[in-house]
Parts: sequence; structure tokens; C-alpha cells
Amino acid sequence: MLSFMGALPLSLIASEQRGPETVPTPFEVKPPKPAVVPSRLIPPAQGSIPVAFLISEGAVVIDFCGPWEVFQDANPPGRDGAAFRLYTVSETTKPIRTSGGMKIVPDYDFKTAPAPKVLVIPAQNGQSEAMLEWIRKSSRNTDVTMSVCAGAFLLARTGLLSGKAATTFHSSFNEFAAEFPDIQVKRGARFVEQGNLATAGGLSSGIDLAMRVVERYFGTDTAKETAYEMEYQGQGWLNPDSNAIYAKARTSTDQHPICPVCDMQVDPKTAFKSTYEGKTYYFCMKMHKAAFDASPEKFVGSK
Repeated sequence: MLSFMGALPLSLIASEQRGPETVPTPFEVKPPKPAVVPSRLIPPAQGSIPVAFLISEGAVVIDFCGPWEVFQDANPPGRDGAAFRLYTVSETTKPIRTSGGMKIVPDYDFKTAPAPKVLVIPAQNGQSEAMLEWIRKSSRNTDVTMSVCAGAFLLARTGLLSGKAATTFHSSFNEFAAEFPDIQVKRGARFVEQGNLATAGGLSSGIDLAMRVVERYFGTDTAKETAYEMEYQGQGWLNPDSNAIYAKARTSTDQHPICPVCDMQVDPKTAFKSTYEGKTYYFCMKMHKAAFDASPEKFVGSK
């Protein structure tokens, strides 16, 4: 458990430990922007589109199982057989434990995996150089390489997002910006598309990004039919800017301080604290205090 927690972004660990955050009411959310027409992806005339799910210890279940369900349920008219061929890839084919303890035996390792046209990267524990290099190599020929939630950290560490825009789990915005100052963090985005790279916000956002990929390959009608079959009523896939509730950073006050690393509300009576330039900052966990103390200027100026 400690190794899993040590590798995930600290903000994601904090949200798991402390439970749901207090979020703004719907009355504070601005109306979403009009839907953006997606750029078209061309499916093969015959056969299925190969979709690789990169997993390792601690892979967050909804991050990859949500998109998996979308791709397996997509059924465009006029095609013979499954539209997408789905498989898991890991550094080895030894069983791994995902979030919550689910055991999975990966289908392929990096040497044997078929070349994907869609690559899905969930939040997870693994981050070896072999994994980063496989992402780089695979992404040269993918139609879409997509991260979900804190999987954006893994994609960013390949260097592929350098100079581009991206999003991630809402409590990881500050941490992501501090670690990758050359990447533009888009708050309030359900997902961000940059060429063949795409990043989704937290957890369920990956479902909407996968729906978007279905739409780009097979059109809006097929995506709507997929949502209908799934009994999925979310509309985020129609508007990449639909996470407006997370667009604005929360304001820290003396009465209700906010952890500067993850924007989580903390109790000043029991929270860890540090002083920087004459101001006291409070933290939801010891690891966030340590991250802040190492480079306070990154978090004070990241919002």
C-alpha cells in the first residue's frame, strides 16, 4: 500500500484518505460553452481498431474500465465484427493489483503488445523508463494517446506534452503545474485534445473522452447510441470545457484554509502548517507539507 501511495500524485492520495471535498453549488457554475465539432478520425475499412490499456500496480479501475466499457459497447452500423479490439499491456504479464485490490493478468508486455491506434493511460503506480519509452514509441503511430485523471503525470513525464495544454484530476492542478511548468494546465476542462494526444480530468471524465473518440471515428449518432446502450446520461463528451465547476481555484481564508497543494479544505486546528514569507499555510497531509516546503514558490504562484 505504501509503494502505491508513494507513486501517485499526492493530491489523489489525499482525496482518497480524506473523502469527498466540499464543492461549489450548481448556482456557482457558469453555463457551458457550445459544443465543439470534433476532428474526424478515419477507421480502417476492415477489422477492428486496436486499443491498448496501459496498466501497472495501483491502476485506478474507473480510469480504464470506464473507457473499456465505452469502446466495447460502440457498435457503428455497417461494420462486421467489433469496432475496437481491446487489450491490456504492462511491463510484464505478471498479475497486478488495481485500486481496490482487483487482480488483473495483463494480456501483453511491452515487447509483445500489438501496436495500438488508441492508447489509454490511467492513473497508476508504474513509471519506469521502459514504460515511458513504450508510450513514446507507441504514440508515434496512434490516432489518440489519452490519459485519464492522474495518468496525465505519466504522459507528461514522457515529454510528449511539453509546450502543450493538458488537464488532470482537479485536486492535482497545482501539483501538475509545479512539476511541469512548460505545460498549460486547463482548469475546467472535461478533456483537452492536442493533436493525437488527449488528457481527461478525473475518474469519470475518461468515459467522456472515450465517447469523444468513438464520435471522432464513427460520428455523433454512433456515440449517442453507445451512450444509450450504456444508460449513460452524461453530456460531457459533447463539450470539452464542461468541467466548469473546477475552473476557478478555491479561495483560502483564515477561517477556512485550503491546502495549497491540492485545494482541499483543512481544519487549521489539526492540519500540518508551514510559514512562507510571513504567511501561514495549512496542509491536509504531511506529504503535501513536504512538497510545499521543498518549493513553496511553485505552489504559491501556481493558481
